[in-house]
Amino acid sequence: MTRTRKKAALNRAVLKVPTPPKVTGIKPGRNATINDIARLASVSKKTVSRVINQSPLVQEATRARIQAVIDKFGYVPDPQARGLAFRKSFLIGLVYDNPNAQYIVNLMEGALDAVRNSEYEVVVHPCDRKKPDFISGVRRFVERQKLRGVILLPPISENDELTRALTAAECSYVRITYTQLDDPARMVISNDRLAVAEVANYLVSLGHKRIGYIAGPPGFRSAVERLAGFREALAARQIPLTNELIVEGGYTYESGVAGGEKLLALNPRPTAIFASNDEMAAGVYRVANKLGLAVPGDLSIVGFDDGPLASRMLPSLTTIRLPIRELGRLAANKILHPDAAGGTHAMVTPLEPHLVIRDSCQPPSRGS
Repeated sequence: MTRTRKKAALNRAVLKVPTPPKVTGIKPGRNATINDIARLASVSKKTVSRVINQSPLVQEATRARIQAVIDKFGYVPDPQARGLAFRKSFLIGLVYDNPNAQYIVNLMEGALDAVRNSEYEVVVHPCDRKKPDFISGVRRFVERQKLRGVILLPPISENDELTRALTAAECSYVRITYTQLDDPARMVISNDRLAVAEVANYLVSLGHKRIGYIAGPPGFRSAVERLAGFREALAARQIPLTNELIVEGGYTYESGVAGGEKLLALNPRPTAIFASNDEMAAGVYRVANKLGLAVPGDLSIVGFDDGPLASRMLPSLTTIRLPIRELGRLAANKILHPDAAGGTHAMVTPLEPHLVIRDSCQPPSRGS
């Protein structure tokens, strides 16, 4: 080798930059990031996010390894930074137009149960479906909050124009409803027809033949399903449900009072009244008391929901227990874990309400 070539080779050897050692930790004074956790646990950033949000799609061994790294380096997720990175906030919206305050509270508690140990929070948005700009208002709310997803409560959950607007806004949604309207991954269903049939069969088994019914408000699918199920079950037992025995309610205490007054003014009056939610049943209690009718001696009453009110009434109310909190929890989980909702769990499994028998019903008195 010539002297020139030897010198060039020596220069290359001197100038060669050694490969830096593999980083196995985090520099002192710097907070860990989700990228650090992914690198140190030898997984993707998405897998780390799934562990943080308690997704069921991570194997236990992988979950344990990632959690060990998180604990070792004291990683605390920054929702704001992560929201910017993913162009979505860590918020789930609860959108409703429903007069039943207790229903809203119970359902929200279920959604909060689902997000309690995750980075997500729940925000509520009341709306008026009768306003002409109701859909654009919901869309503005979604875009302003950069929501990860929306839980739609009945009756707006049945509005296909609204769900199309949410899809256009690239916002996922889950409908709480009473019949299959959509992709199963986007629905949680309550089987109300089965529940009201149980009420009908129970009252007939006690000997009631003239039964009044206070329906929910027009436009609510629950009102349609409950009335249809009740009518079918009575027909199967050869018990008529004539038009005079059906009054329209609004799922409010006041509408229960109005409905009770109409039914109890009939001659002959019904020996039992089924109000299609507990607040309306409470209104019927008031009317019965005003007329001097004993419950259940002169009039049997059944409600629907089994909220806190039902067990506090005197006498305590026989009612359908609707798993409202569970509806909220399942809906939020479908937004938290969309991969699971759209995979092996993409099926409609209706939640089954059931009758809770308390003290507001008995066989009709003789001569009724």
